[in-house]
Amino acid sequence: MNLHTRKDFEDCLLGIVNPLVSHYSRKGACLNLAGASALYEDVSIKMEGFSRVLWGLVPFWAGGGSNETFEEIYRRGLFAGTDPMSEEHWGTCHDRDQRFVEMAAIAYGILLSPDQMWHIYSAVEKNRIAAWLNQINEHEVVDNNWHFFRILVNAALKKESLPYDSRKLEEDFQRIEDFYEENGWYHDGADKQKDYYISFAFHFYGLLYAAVFPQEERSGRYKDRAMLFAEEFVYWFDNNGEALPYGRSMAYRFAQVSFFSGCLLAGIKPFSLGVMKGIIVRNLERWMEYPVFDNGGVLTVGYHYPNIHMAEHYNSPTSPYWGLKAFALLALNENDEFWQTEPEALPCQDGIHYLEGAQMMVGRKEGHVTAYVLGNKTNFSSGQIPAKYLKFAYSSLFGFSVPRSNVSLEEAAPDSSLCFVYDGMVLYRRSHGLCEYKGKEVHMVWSPMTGIEVESVIAPTDFGHIRRHVITTSLECDAYDCGFSVGNMDHHQCRWEWDQNSSMVQNTSVQCRIESRDDWEGMVITPSPNTSLYFGKTKIPAVKKHLNPGKTICETWIYESESK
Repeated sequence: MNLHTRKDFEDCLLGIVNPLVSHYSRKGACLNLAGASALYEDVSIKMEGFSRVLWGLVPFWAGGGSNETFEEIYRRGLFAGTDPMSEEHWGTCHDRDQRFVEMAAIAYGILLSPDQMWHIYSAVEKNRIAAWLNQINEHEVVDNNWHFFRILVNAALKKESLPYDSRKLEEDFQRIEDFYEENGWYHDGADKQKDYYISFAFHFYGLLYAAVFPQEERSGRYKDRAMLFAEEFVYWFDNNGEALPYGRSMAYRFAQVSFFSGCLLAGIKPFSLGVMKGIIVRNLERWMEYPVFDNGGVLTVGYHYPNIHMAEHYNSPTSPYWGLKAFALLALNENDEFWQTEPEALPCQDGIHYLEGAQMMVGRKEGHVTAYVLGNKTNFSSGQIPAKYLKFAYSSLFGFSVPRSNVSLEEAAPDSSLCFVYDGMVLYRRSHGLCEYKGKEVHMVWSPMTGIEVESVIAPTDFGHIRRHVITTSLECDAYDCGFSVGNMDHHQCRWEWDQNSSMVQNTSVQCRIESRDDWEGMVITPSPNTSLYFGKTKIPAVKKHLNPGKTICETWIYESESK
């Protein structure tokens, strides 16, 4: 796929959404896709599908695109979903309702493409739609980025001179301010999560608001913050278009670049148009190369391939279509200079960079990204959280793995971790502990269980990184220091080897070698299938040692590179 003109992007979007046409309900209010369930009601899953496709269609329409099939589906669907007499009615909402999330896409349509999403209805129909949306003002929303959903709904109702809640609108604006920190970064709720969610939630919605209401003072503030944020967030992308895999909601895939599309929508340029276009084009083109669609063309739950195992409990079969936020740039009309601009390279230099607002250290080597993180202070239990936030390093070259269980090394898939086996259980870092950056090193104090205490120092180098551990244990156990997971699919031609104090796994693309500077023995772990976000099958190079009660000091060197 070669993305350059507006038509190229239109064709890409339509290629993603056209396979869905046969899956809409008779009246269009529900998108029915097969797959696993989520924590919210089935009616919300079907409504979610209806709404999330709008994140792509709305800017397509706003920029002058036309598609009679989808225009008719959404004309009938919004009518039926908000009609209490329809068998496809979306129902009555409750506190912290998933339908509040999906209302934001309808508000997006009213704000950005009213000809397709609003002007087509009579006054009576508009009032009925507004009444259904107003349920968001009658209930509690989750105290995090969800406040922006209510902001967008009330902003859309206000713009169309319909009843809205002005008090809630101002309260929500203020609560968003409470989440702001510095350098363009917000944190997402009480758990203070910082990951790419900040880019495609807080900033995207703020930039959308600024695009529609540019005269407001807060709109200027949202734009200024986005300019600051971009200076750090750009370091999450490698030269090949891959974004840093770290944190939750990886199933939204190309939502990773929705921030830069949001910047275009709001008319701001944190970088040249060529740099911004390069980031978006490389990321989208790379995603279109991966097997992320099923045999019918439906976008799957997963990351580089279909993988429900890595999903959060709020991922339904329709959830991945939130990635269509990346197509906000289609709101630019066909004469915009962006479409004639040539993509440019990233403005990032190789080396170690401390991202102050993100509180993250990022190493760039030959254009690839490795993040050395403190870990996230979170009690947010949504699926595989320790694996998504608490490994020693996260790499755009290797990805990371999530465990199936802790009953064996194979099922634990403990890449980029120090783990312990005691009484038949695999134990690893599962809480934040005490962590800080000291110069260009990460210092952490942590415990996988009572009786084992660890002090770890992670030091990036020009070949990868060095780990220094001080392990104090009152238990007899086995310890394993593990490198990155390497793809072991048939076409990878993977090979591996180990010796007295090191091990190595290499395929046609990448290589990871781990070496003990003490007396730890080399080995290779073969994880259970579908534990890696990148590859269905992997191998992990590791070194191991049997520990008796007492103190053990060790140093491990991890070498990471592309295969030559």
